[in-house]
Amino acid sequence: MSDSAIDLATHPLTHWTGPLGLPDFNALSDDQFAPVFDMALAAHDAEIAAIADNPEAPTIENTLAALELAGDALGRVSAIFWCRSGAHTNPDIQALERAIAPKMSRHFSAIYMNATLFSRIDALYSARDTLGLDAETRRVLEKSWKGFVKSGARLDPAGKTRLAAIGERLASLGAQFGQNVLADEAEWALFLDDGDELAGLPDFLRDAMAEAAEGRGQKGRFAVTLSRSIIEPFLTFSARGDLREQAFKAFTKRGENGGETDNAAIVTETLALRAEKAKLLGYANYAALKLDDTMAKTPEAVMQLLEPVWDRARGKAAADRAELQRIAAAAGSNDAIAASDWRYWQEKLRAEKYAFDEAELKPYLQLDRIIEACFDVASRLFGLIIEEKAGIGAWHPDVRVFDVKNADGSHRATFLADYFNRPSKRSGAWMSSLESGHKLGDGASPIIYNVMNFAKPPKGQPALLSMDDARTLFHEFGHALHGMLTDVTWPSVSGTSVSRDFVELPSQLYEHWLTVPEILEKHAVHFKTGEPMPKALLDKMLAARTFNAGFATVEFTASALVDMAYHSQAEAPADPAAFEAETLASLSMPAEIAMRHRTPHFLHVFSGEGYSAGYYSYMWSEVLDADAFSAFEETGDAFDAATAERLRRHIYAAGGSRDPEELYTTFRGKMPSPDAMMEKRGLL
Repeated sequence: MSDSAIDLATHPLTHWTGPLGLPDFNALSDDQFAPVFDMALAAHDAEIAAIADNPEAPTIENTLAALELAGDALGRVSAIFWCRSGAHTNPDIQALERAIAPKMSRHFSAIYMNATLFSRIDALYSARDTLGLDAETRRVLEKSWKGFVKSGARLDPAGKTRLAAIGERLASLGAQFGQNVLADEAEWALFLDDGDELAGLPDFLRDAMAEAAEGRGQKGRFAVTLSRSIIEPFLTFSARGDLREQAFKAFTKRGENGGETDNAAIVTETLALRAEKAKLLGYANYAALKLDDTMAKTPEAVMQLLEPVWDRARGKAAADRAELQRIAAAAGSNDAIAASDWRYWQEKLRAEKYAFDEAELKPYLQLDRIIEACFDVASRLFGLIIEEKAGIGAWHPDVRVFDVKNADGSHRATFLADYFNRPSKRSGAWMSSLESGHKLGDGASPIIYNVMNFAKPPKGQPALLSMDDARTLFHEFGHALHGMLTDVTWPSVSGTSVSRDFVELPSQLYEHWLTVPEILEKHAVHFKTGEPMPKALLDKMLAARTFNAGFATVEFTASALVDMAYHSQAEAPADPAAFEAETLASLSMPAEIAMRHRTPHFLHVFSGEGYSAGYYSYMWSEVLDADAFSAFEETGDAFDAATAERLRRHIYAAGGSRDPEELYTTFRGKMPSPDAMMEKRGLL
């Protein structure tokens, strides 16, 4: 189809006619994306030109609002495409991603460097105190102005040209980085046969590995894959140290295997370009640039959080290591604990200390029942009614669609969930949106989705989750609620459009309700008998919540510290691999623990700029979430109605409409200290 034959007003990529406001996915094909992108980019260019060249004096309506509402067709095709590129890709989509990422960067660079357009925004910003703006509109104007400035609007022509080129190149590098990691994950599998090779593996893991092997053409065998839902339990339960070592090496070497999928050169160039970008914009380093509009504000503030936590976690891990060595020696192993061994011996120590292991929990953590638990909490806290709608197509047959209603039965949002791992999906778990909720212009209802990577069970069997899987599901649904409960006027401050170190608060806070006893008692039932989790097992599980806190905190904090070290340099390191090793050595990183995300596969940081110089934000938000849940505990009721209403209004519904510190203190009355977080982690 030629571009001239495309009508953006009726095309299924840009005009959505499916149920619940969704696209008609059955009417979409991969070859439609490229021409529609070209048409949508041109349409957006025309809208921007009309705003910039408007002969009337700039107003909030003809400039700021017009800018926010422009590009609807581009936003729609982009939303579907980026969903597909992450959740269900293929070579055609990947090729287009490599082409469209720099094209989009070039497009938006041109908008933000449009001198005529910026002069209109600048005029409004200069007059902001005289315009009688409400608090949300003023914040949107200030954020918009700062966005233009940080995108190069005030640079000279040469600076603008160079910054645009940097942005375009970074977009290409980020796309390639993610595709390389996905390729390494999809292509590697360790196939095992029944017998000694499966020693120690519980039935749930054998079933998942059998399903994974069959999906890779090896029916009758068992596959260890690099999906966390398989690799982590394998490292936890496999009695074969040689196989654990082989799998662990593959897991930690993603993106570092030489050849076309090696990310070393990409990381080196990315860091150099980011440092140059910061210098162009007048910042001391890239971290200073990224943190300028966050709660932390400066790299120094981030380090004031991370360093004390690191010291406590390292001390706790050292004590745990001695215990693991004791357990191993008692079992007849005198070898030093290796990084591939930690999870295995830690599970033996858990069994000794608390008389249970993670495998005991699995039969009580059915995916469908944990989903019900998630929805139950949302109903109790916020009055939401969530109903699954069968027969609605999405980007893959595994995707489930839900209608989310307010307590009065009116439509609130559409929620989609894609739970199972497959080779066409990038690793990890995330929330995003096909449509953000807002009231500007004709307004829009949220269309939010969650993507996970749980191991798919054999046909006819329920999916059983680990406790970490269940927390992940609650975490991502917390993000989804942030998007679905949004109650703002302006699209740019809708839902999760908040500072990076605030965005994890609603998600991490929501995790707390998973382990509220009345939720577990109701929803954690045995998949065969239907019996609730025995109180003794529940008590042991709750008692062991902070078990292995040293390991978990060290692997996370090491990643956050390396991220910050990379981006706090005025000049990027010439050899990032050596820099990673030197940074970890300076931190006295325990040899028995690996970073949660090593540099060559650190998707948060190098597959785009989202969490670059920002991985710390999970811990920053954890300081907030530990204190926020205390607000409920202080009432004696985890579902206290008055506290839940304050939480909804000031955290989940407010988006980025006000400064995050103001939002939090309005909810809680004060900002917290890190002590509550360290106590929750078992580090105090």
